[in-house]
Amino acid sequence: MHKTPHHLALIVFIGLLSISTFALAEPYELSEHDVTEPKTISSTTVSLFGVKLGDPEAKAVEAFETLVNRKTLGIKVEQEATFIFLLDQRKPTGPMAGVRIQDGKVDLLFINNRFAHRTRGIFRNVLNSESPDDIRKLLGKEEYGDENVMGAILAYDTQGFQVNYLGKDINIEFAPTR
Repeated sequence: MHKTPHHLALIVFIGLLSISTFALAEPYELSEHDVTEPKTISSTTVSLFGVKLGDPEAKAVEAFETLVNRKTLGIKVEQEATFIFLLDQRKPTGPMAGVRIQDGKVDLLFINNRFAHRTRGIFRNVLNSESPDDIRKLLGKEEYGDENVMGAILAYDTQGFQVNYLGKDINIEFAPTR
């Protein structure tokens, strides 16, 4: 086969297109999107009711205040120190999700098993897991962690999240990737 400049340009274009598509992963709204492939998840593309890592505090407060005004969602919002907590009004036993604000910006998103009924995709299954091994089956082997009789920490730092398993209590924290 004779390679022409047009053929070479086409190959380069397809290569660049596939790289850019991979680099610009689709956003994942924890309360809406059904993601099933764990390797596509990155904390940089995760949002909680429209709030993402790096957003200014004012945007987070405004976004969560609009949730309160939508009575059908049944969400109560509380701000305590550097955290904005989202509570289920039906069972306000503790926060089901929230963000942490540092230096005027969102630097941490979190959800826990109380949020399982609101999330979709792979994280619904993670939040309903029975063991650290169940979580590994869903997300793959963690980069590092600690497991003992009290529970487990499963860190996926290159993707920007960590799973804390404490029996019935499961927390997922999203932070900037390392």
